[in-house]
Amino acid sequence: MQKISVIRYETKPEAAEENQQLIERVYAELNEKDPGGIRYLTVSLPDGVGFVHLLLSETEDDVLGELPSFQKFAQSATERMVAPPEVNHGSVVGSYRFPGA
Repeated sequence: MQKISVIRYETKPEAAEENQQLIERVYAELNEKDPGGIRYLTVSLPDGVGFVHLLLSETEDDVLGELPSFQKFAQSATERMVAPPEVNHGSVVGSYRFPGA
């Protein structure tokens, strides 16, 4: 069963660069370890402070949450954000040339 999570948030202007660097470290660790079980995409919005994460889970395991780099990202997330993230869960209805769907 595939579950998709859409997480959207806005960082404080002075924290946007740090947020992006932390995200990049998560991707570096994902590429290094290749844990499988997820597909993950992060988009930086044109305003420079907005971010959207799409997580497609193909397993019940918390693959992302087990990564030290993600734990570090999550540990200080609320300090970098203007407000708590908006988290929505859903199912893939359709996709065109999007990996994993």
